[in-house]
Amino acid sequence: MTGAGRVGVIVVAAGSGSRLGASVPKAFVPLAGVPLLGHALRGVLACAAVSEVVLVVPASHVESAQAIAEAVCREVGPAGAVTVVVGGAERGDSVASGLGALSAGVEVVLVHDAARCLTPVEVFDRVVAAVTAGAVAVVPGTAVVDTVKQVDVEGLVVATPDRSSLRAVQTPQGFRRDVLVRAHAASSDATDDAGLVERLGEPVLVVEGDARAFKVTTPADLETAARLLAEST
Repeated sequence: MTGAGRVGVIVVAAGSGSRLGASVPKAFVPLAGVPLLGHALRGVLACAAVSEVVLVVPASHVESAQAIAEAVCREVGPAGAVTVVVGGAERGDSVASGLGALSAGVEVVLVHDAARCLTPVEVFDRVVAAVTAGAVAVVPGTAVVDTVKQVDVEGLVVATPDRSSLRAVQTPQGFRRDVLVRAHAASSDATDDAGLVERLGEPVLVVEGDARAFKVTTPADLETAARLLAEST
C-alpha cells in the first residue's frame, strides 16, 4: 500500500519485569516519578500520524493503565484515542489482543514495547513513513558495534558473523495490518513481530533506530534512563 492510512499503535506493557526486581509489572515501575508506560505513551502520542493507541497490560493493572493514559492525554493533548486491554500469557497473545482492539479503519499498525520508554518521536515518524510508502514491514535498528560470536550448545564458537551486516532491532515495529494479522494467524512464537512476518516470506525493511530506544530490563538500565531523562530537561 502507498499513501496515508489510519495508524494504530499497540503498546505492549504486560511483562512482569522480574529482572528489575520490582514489586509491580515493569511498565508500572516509576522513572522520575512517572511510570515507564507514561513515558512510552508520551512518545507515541507525539507522533502526529497516530490515530489510536491500545495499551496491553496485566489484568491486575487495567485501572492503573487507564489513569496513566488519562494523565498523559491531559498533558500532551488528545492526539488519539487510547484503549486499555488485558494481555495474554505470551507476548504474541498480547499483540493479538491489541490487534483485536484496533478499529476496522486502521491500516498501519505499530507494535511498541513500553520498556523502550524513551524512544524519540523521530523513530515513530520514520517507521510510519516507510510503511505508508509501500513497505509491508519495517523495524528500526542500530549498527552492532561489538564483535558477535555464534556458539553451539556447549558454548564453543562456531562462527563470527560480519557485524557490518548486523543490526540491533528496536521498536516501534510497523506493519501493513493485513500482513501482521496473517503473521499472527500462522504463528505467535517469536521474540518480535518482524520475525513472524519473516516466516511468511515477506520482506522486512530496516530504518534508522536511536540509542535512546533501548529496552529497560535491569536496574542499571533504569539508572541510564533516569540520567538520559535528566539530561534532556
